[in-house]
Amino acid sequence: MKPHIAEERAKMPEGTNKVLDRRTLATDNRNLVKYLKEGVSVMDIGCGSGAITKGIAEKVAPGKVTGIDSSEALIAQAIASYPYIPNLEFKVADVHTFDTPGRYDLITSARVLQWLPDPREVLQKLKKFLKEEGVIAILDYNHEKIKWEPALPVEMKRFYDAFLQWRKEAGFDNAIADNLPHLFAELGFKHINVEAQHELTKKSDADFASKAGIWSEVAKTRGQQLVKDNYITEEERLAAITAYDAWIANEGESMQMYLLAIEGSGVSGINIAD
Repeated sequence: MKPHIAEERAKMPEGTNKVLDRRTLATDNRNLVKYLKEGVSVMDIGCGSGAITKGIAEKVAPGKVTGIDSSEALIAQAIASYPYIPNLEFKVADVHTFDTPGRYDLITSARVLQWLPDPREVLQKLKKFLKEEGVIAILDYNHEKIKWEPALPVEMKRFYDAFLQWRKEAGFDNAIADNLPHLFAELGFKHINVEAQHELTKKSDADFASKAGIWSEVAKTRGQQLVKDNYITEEERLAAITAYDAWIANEGESMQMYLLAIEGSGVSGINIAD
């Protein structure tokens, strides 16, 4: 797969920022909280519209926090949303070409490496931006281990299988979460901490429809890319949305997305927590 294909498929389609804007540090990147002390400097890779980055800056003030993202629209939104936080800055940047003389206590990237065809190369580059005792913290999915109870309707199952194949053929790792600890070890991190951060939503939760409904949003947004790339038809895309929305409203009981936090530093030891 040519590099420009991966870049094109990784672009966030219009409307996806609605999902990003709902995220918070406390609920969607809580693995970072233990590192966020007063005065800590942080770089957030793939910060999107800045909702989580803003929470980080509030925790570490007056420590400097830098958020970068390749989307000009999302960075413009972030700058417009949080001008009142003096220790927070946002930059439009591609992680592959970004450079800075600054060194950070913590570098974080959440749900981003899943959209990069070269995660090892990116991690190696990010490592040079760390202070000597700094920590890099990555949060990401294994899309092959998502669980729905009961099983998906066949229309959405067809869409989801096509989505995984579309990702795989662009060079993206559908099981990136489980492969990251090995990459960290290869890159020389002496202390690697792995924590489960699985996202479980149940029918009894007030926000079940919005959280489980992320796959309707994916079909409505990225699904159009799958149609354009001939992985599914437009009729199959629309059928998947209709069937899945009905599943959520009726028989759907739970959805769990398999999510791991992988953190590495130069300190000796290894810890893998369930």
